[in-house]
Amino acid sequence: MTLTIELSPEREAALKAQAQALGLTVEQWLLRLAERSGPSPVEQQTADPRPVWEIILDNMKNVPPEDLADLPKDGASQIDHYVYGQPKRDQ
Repeated sequence: MTLTIELSPEREAALKAQAQALGLTVEQWLLRLAERSGPSPVEQQTADPRPVWEIILDNMKNVPPEDLADLPKDGASQIDHYVYGQPKRDQ
């Protein structure tokens, strides 16, 4: 594979200097950097095999009861009011 990157002369010189300080060519240094970086955060995530309601319950178990009591009882039906500040809809 060939990869071409457009760099300013200053940036190119800086990269060459960094690679030479390690006794490497720019290509060798960039390959080492790529290998060391590992998988992306998205690739590192593993799917939780539990159903979504179990995950939600697990996340909610540390919420203090007084905070739960302060939640609106009509939060689902009036979501636009609580999230976006729109007037409440008639029920």
